[in-house]
Amino acid sequence: MEKLWAQIIKTTPQINFKMKHEKIQTFEELKKQLTPIQNVNTKRKASLSMLDKLALFITKYVGSMSFFFMIFGWTLIWLGWNTLAPEKLRFDPFPAFVLWLFLSNMIQIFLMPLIMIGQNLQSDHADLRAEEDYMVNKKAEVEIETILKHLENQNELILEILKKIENLESKK
Repeated sequence: MEKLWAQIIKTTPQINFKMKHEKIQTFEELKKQLTPIQNVNTKRKASLSMLDKLALFITKYVGSMSFFFMIFGWTLIWLGWNTLAPEKLRFDPFPAFVLWLFLSNMIQIFLMPLIMIGQNLQSDHADLRAEEDYMVNKKAEVEIETILKHLENQNELILEILKKIENLESKK
């Protein structure tokens, strides 16, 4: 066996070790070329103004079922008290509770743009995350392609070495 390896080592310099894909980038070249992966969530939070943060908070809170139940419950209590309570204890008797309905509609009208602003901010954030995902996928594709090219070259070299071994064994 040692004689076989000695013969392989003697004949190895004759093997063409040139890679088929000579323009393959090394891992270090890839690292220099591609930008590092960043956490867009932290970058996005840092770039938000106080008004943006307020709009996101309102969107998150107002767009929840707990807020819906709170408004619904308050409306039932308001209307129930002013309809069913003794007349002296009613603070907004019959025709006046229309004022409550008017006010609640006004609240909805004012909250609608805030909710839409918050949704736009959330959409922008989702777009940033999607762009970052795309960049990560592009980077992975380049790295995988490079690895596959290296593996292809290694396979060719191994086949050349095996042919040399077969030639040496057939000469015996």
